[in-house]
Amino acid sequence: MKDTASNPGPRLGRRRFVEGLALTAGLASVGASRGHAADYAPGPTTLTGDRFDLVVASTAVNFTGRARTATTVNGSVPAPILRFREGDTVTLNVTNRLSEPTSIHWHGLILPNAMDGVPGLTFRGIMPGQTFAYRFPIRQAGTYWYHSHSGMQEQTGLYGPLILEPRRPEPYSYQRDYVVMLSDWTDDDPMTVVSNLKQQSDYYNYGQRTLGTFIKDARRDGLGATIDDRMMWGQMRMSPTDLMDVSGATYTFLMNGRPPAANWTGLFRRGERVRLRFINGSSMSTFDIRIPGLAMTVVQADGSDVEPIEIEEFRIGVAETYDVIVTPMQDAYTIFAQAMDRSGYARGTLCVREGLAAPIPPLDPRPQLSMVDMGMGGMDHAMSGSGHAGHDAGGAKSAPAMDMSHMDMSHMSPEELKQHMAMMAAAAPVAPSSDTVPTSNADGIDPASLAGQPSVDNVAMQTRDRLGEAGIGLDGNGRRTLTYRDLRALHPVPSSAPPTRALEFHLTGNMQRYMWGFDGRKFSQAGPIRVARGERIRFVLINDTMMEHPIHLHGYLFELENGQGDRLPLKHTIRVKPAERLSFVFTADMPGHWAFHCHLLFHMDAGMFRTILVS
Repeated sequence: MKDTASNPGPRLGRRRFVEGLALTAGLASVGASRGHAADYAPGPTTLTGDRFDLVVASTAVNFTGRARTATTVNGSVPAPILRFREGDTVTLNVTNRLSEPTSIHWHGLILPNAMDGVPGLTFRGIMPGQTFAYRFPIRQAGTYWYHSHSGMQEQTGLYGPLILEPRRPEPYSYQRDYVVMLSDWTDDDPMTVVSNLKQQSDYYNYGQRTLGTFIKDARRDGLGATIDDRMMWGQMRMSPTDLMDVSGATYTFLMNGRPPAANWTGLFRRGERVRLRFINGSSMSTFDIRIPGLAMTVVQADGSDVEPIEIEEFRIGVAETYDVIVTPMQDAYTIFAQAMDRSGYARGTLCVREGLAAPIPPLDPRPQLSMVDMGMGGMDHAMSGSGHAGHDAGGAKSAPAMDMSHMDMSHMSPEELKQHMAMMAAAAPVAPSSDTVPTSNADGIDPASLAGQPSVDNVAMQTRDRLGEAGIGLDGNGRRTLTYRDLRALHPVPSSAPPTRALEFHLTGNMQRYMWGFDGRKFSQAGPIRVARGERIRFVLINDTMMEHPIHLHGYLFELENGQGDRLPLKHTIRVKPAERLSFVFTADMPGHWAFHCHLLFHMDAGMFRTILVS
C-alpha cells in the first residue's frame, strides 16, 4: 500500500467570497491507491522507510486570495505523509531553516521521553540552522500525526500525517486508502488573534443572539422565561453561542491543505472499499463529519482498532483521529466537515473520475449552550424551557436535577451570583465512583475554593457522565452519530491491576480575561504532577467551563472508562464536554517529564498545560 496522491467584520464577507475561488498555491493533496495508481495525478511525495530528511522553513502560500507565509516541512502544507513500519527503528533528521527555534512532536506515539519533541520539557528545541536527529522504535500501528510544539507554528502550517504500517494483517480489507487531514488557516498573525481574544473574548463570535432571536424565543417559551434567560446569561457575562473561540470570521477551513472551492478529490471504482483516515490537525476547530448518502464504518479511534460500528456522522476534536471504511456506489459524494459552531466548513469529494462534484449540504442550525452545559442541571426549565433535548441519550447517567424554579436570581449582582453558584457547587451531588480507589485533587486544592477566583468564571454545580452524548448540535439531529460510549476495543485490553489511586483535575478558565488552566492555575503557577514509575493510575477530568476541551496526554495511550468492561478503547486525546466528568486509566511505565494539556493551541498557550513527572 503506497500513497500517491482576520478586522472580523469585512473578514467574514471576504471569507464567504473566497470559498467560491479555487485558489491554492500547489498545496498538499494527499491520497493513496492500492493497485490503481495510474487512475489520477499523484499528490506530494510520501516518504517511506526508516530514514527521513525533513526541512522546516517558511514558504509563500495563498489560500484566500492574499499571499501569506506558512511554516512548512519540505515545502508543503500539510507536511509530507510519513509511513513507518511497526517494529522498525526510524531516524528523522529535522533541519531548521527558520529564524526561530522549532520542534516536532510525534502525536500519540509511544517513544522515549527525549524523542517526544517538547522544547523546555524533553529537549532544548531545534535552533535556527541546526539539525536534530529523532530516533525511536515503532511500537504500534495505525493513523497518527505530527506537529510543531514551538510557539504558533502549528497554526501556521507545521502539521502532517503519520501512517504506521502494521506487521500483522489488518482485521478489515479495503482497496483504496486516503488521508483526510482537516485544519484551520488564518491570514492574520496568530498572536494578533490571541490579542483580539484577550481584549474581547467574543471577537470572532458572529452568531450572537439578536432582537430577532429574542422575539422567536419569546413566542416559543414565553416573554417572562425569555427575559429571565437573557438576564441570567447577562449576569454571568457569558454567551450561550460561545462554542468556539475562533470562527469562520477569520478561519478558512482546509481539507488536505485545500480550501472548500479547491475541492480535494479522491477517486474510487464503484463497489470498492475505501479507507478514509480522518485527522484533525486544526489549532482551534472541532468538526462534525458526514458523507451524505454514504454510511461510514468506524474501525479505528486514535490509531487503535475498535469493533466496527456503522454511523452517519461523528465529531472529531482537535488532535483526534478516526479511520472509517466506506463502500461508494454512486458517481460522487461530498465529504462534509462543518465547524462545531457552524461558521464554515471544509469539503472534499469522492468520485469515479476527476472533475465531478456532489451537492454540498447546507450548514446545520447553529446550536446554543444551555444551563445544563453550565453545570446547572434543571435550571433550563426554570429559566428558559429551551434546554437540549436528548442530553441523556445513549445511556448517560445524570445526577438528579436541582429544582431552582423558586429562586429569583435575575436581580443578583455578578458577585452575588458567583457566591450563590459557589454555595450550590459545594452542595451539589457528586457522581459516585465505581470503586473505592482513593481520589484526590491533582493540585492539592479544595475544588470548592475555585469559585470566585480571577481565573475561574464558572464552577459546574452538577457534573455528570456524558459519554453517551454525541455533543451539542448532534444529539437528536436525526442522524446516527458516534458517541464515546460506542467505542469498544477490538481485542481485550491486556490484563492489569486496577488503579491504586486517582487524581482529579478541574478544567477551568475565565473567558472574559482569556485565562485557561487546570484547577484555577496556569502552567507557570503549578509544579509537576508526580507519578511513580509503574503505577497504575486513574485521571479524573471535570470540565467547569462552557467549552469542549480536547485533553492530550503525551507518551501514553490511555484506557477510556466508558463502560465497555475488558474492551475499554485506547485514546491519546479525549474531548471533555461542558459540565462533564470522565476518567481514564494508564500504567505509568515510561519515565520522564510528559506534557498533559488542552490541545486547543491558544488555551495551551494561555496556561492549560501541566507536566506529569513519572519517576
